[in-house]
Amino acid sequence: MSCFEFWFSDDEIEEEEEHLDFVRLERRRLRDMSNPLEIPEDSFISYFRVTKDLFRYLMDNVGNKLGGSVKSSSVPPMLRLTAALRFFAEGSYQKGVGNDLFAGMAQPTLSKALSSVIEAFEVEICPVAIQFPTSEAEKDEIKRSFYEKTGFPGVIGCVDGTHVKIFKPISHIQHLYYNRKGFHSLNVMLVCDHRQFIRYVDANSPGANHDSFIWNNNELDAVLNQNYRNGETNTWLLGDAGYPLKPYLITPFRSSANLPNSSRQTKFNEIHSKTRNIIERTIGVMKNVFRCILAARQLHYKPEKAARIVNVCCALHNLRKKFNVPEDNIQWEEPDDNEVLDPPYEGEPDASANEIREEIMYSIT
Repeated sequence: MSCFEFWFSDDEIEEEEEHLDFVRLERRRLRDMSNPLEIPEDSFISYFRVTKDLFRYLMDNVGNKLGGSVKSSSVPPMLRLTAALRFFAEGSYQKGVGNDLFAGMAQPTLSKALSSVIEAFEVEICPVAIQFPTSEAEKDEIKRSFYEKTGFPGVIGCVDGTHVKIFKPISHIQHLYYNRKGFHSLNVMLVCDHRQFIRYVDANSPGANHDSFIWNNNELDAVLNQNYRNGETNTWLLGDAGYPLKPYLITPFRSSANLPNSSRQTKFNEIHSKTRNIIERTIGVMKNVFRCILAARQLHYKPEKAARIVNVCCALHNLRKKFNVPEDNIQWEEPDDNEVLDPPYEGEPDASANEIREEIMYSIT
């Protein structure tokens, strides 16, 4: 007999099988006994990042999409949702999340639960929770709030990109996701309003793409361009210098020392920056609440699934705002992905956009 061959007695094999049966039964027992709604509200929010009322809302809307207990070993919808929320909140590997008391799941089970939750959210939650303002009344409310806070007129939102770190994709597309900071990522374009609600998200762009490229190839640019051509000439988003200046996307002036109106342009840039800063705060809050997308973490999924996780986190962020979930106990960590700064946009400025920006400058400085 080779020294690398081992023989197990029937008793040893039977003992191992009994142990595996015990593990499976224990996990099932934990799942059956677990009722996360029985824990205190503060602990519930800390653990799952949602209130119990918001959790019930989610269950009402997606619970029937998460599968029932067809088999005695299947995971009830409530525990599928709690396991997914725990993953979004913690940002640790699935194995760590799956061993949490309230989940009681093996890693493959958690993976299936997570996929079912993401799929249900994208159908039932994301389209309702993330909506770009379309009515005149809603736009006017947003404009009024921005103007009252900073004096900048006509603003219905602020746009920025943020990088979400992902596992290295397959070889023939790796270069598309390798960003300027030296890691693989999605470059996610976000728009927020005056209350830090996310009004638009595009998480499908590889990390190597410039913010301006993402904008110019995005459906939102086409929508706003059409609105402008239809006569909406007093409405715009604010973006940083990495975005192209357009009649509906106002960016700061470039350095203008020793040029006419340089002091006005500097003052304009200060007010612009103060107004636009809300998108950076929004990104920081969302990433620190749902730490699976924080720069210090890494999503170990294909880009397509990672993008869907980002969409779900954006929807949950908005629902937290809607349900007034407290933000007092957020463990804050600076999202250092913002160090991946795109160089200023070098394309030709839009003549009509230049005129609009000049008019705004004279009105606020």
